[in-house]
Amino acid sequence: MGRAHANAIQKGLIPNLELTAICDKEIEQCTGLLEIPKFKSPEDLFSSKLIDAVLIATPHFEHTSIGIDALKRGYHVLVEKPISVHKADCEKLIAAHSNKKQVFAAMFNQRTDPHYIKVRELIRNGELGKLRRINWIITNWFRSEAYYASGGWRATWKGEGGGVLLNQCPHNLDLFQWMFGMPDQIRAFCQMGFYHNIEVEDNVTAYMQYRNGCTAVFITSTGEAPGTNRLEIVGERGRIVLGEGKLEYLRNEIEMSAFSRSTKERFTKPEVWDVSIPIQGGQGEQHVGILKNFTNAILNGESLLAPAKEGIHSVELANAMIYSSFIQDTVTLPLDSKKYQAFLKKKISKSTLKKKMIKKASDDFSKSF
Repeated sequence: MGRAHANAIQKGLIPNLELTAICDKEIEQCTGLLEIPKFKSPEDLFSSKLIDAVLIATPHFEHTSIGIDALKRGYHVLVEKPISVHKADCEKLIAAHSNKKQVFAAMFNQRTDPHYIKVRELIRNGELGKLRRINWIITNWFRSEAYYASGGWRATWKGEGGGVLLNQCPHNLDLFQWMFGMPDQIRAFCQMGFYHNIEVEDNVTAYMQYRNGCTAVFITSTGEAPGTNRLEIVGERGRIVLGEGKLEYLRNEIEMSAFSRSTKERFTKPEVWDVSIPIQGGQGEQHVGILKNFTNAILNGESLLAPAKEGIHSVELANAMIYSSFIQDTVTLPLDSKKYQAFLKKKISKSTLKKKMIKKASDDFSKSF
């Protein structure tokens, strides 16, 4: 992802943003980029004074330490998802952002998708009424065995702190809380290495409950092909289905609860209107859109599309799902961050997985993020 971001900047896709230096532990792999200064350590990069802002695209555990260092040194920071591996580290990273003049954002690029923007708008303006049921099947995150073998840190407790929930689904979990808010309870079933030779989850089914009675089911996988991305939302005033790039809305003439309690015509369903909602702009500007917004926030005070402090919510959902599965019980939110940190440290210390490595993955999945 670092290479993808660097290429986008060097192509001039983000006005007023310039790539002035790169940092990578394996700096010899940074070929094909313009001749700009390259560093092997964040400390050397930060001390160079060649930059005004930092984009962090490293293995997940390093997001916290590098992010804290960059913020303390006064740099603006854009961090890739997830902002940290577990909730306790999120809290530390967010607490380091004490100077609010510094812009601190997260790479939640799917917030630029006009379909999700419209769904959130319909919920927030009350068009759907009270939400009653949410179902999201998001199984089009297919990853090959070669993908997992392309990096020793991938799909390990020590390197990522989880699998699909910490690598691919931070996007969906962020959108989930962005649209619906945080649930009160989670009961999840995570299958470890179900499709791949990995020690973390690659197949997940989670059930959630909200205080107002709304329920939600979240299903994801990196082993299913061709996979599905279907979001169904039921509210008092109707049902929305988002899938295959289409947004469908069936609007009840009368709210469900009012109709079901009525003594008149009690054996019939309420009439519905098939409402067409045209969506322009495809999937939005994605990564480039977040980079533009980050740049404009620094230079012009533009409001952030994805403030980094909101990244704690998707991490908490992922942590709660993994924890629920291992303790085989329902988890109540907010999650105890220290208890989960201790649980994760124990998983890391007991890990015995030996990965067979290959030098390069057979496929490039950067565009699917």
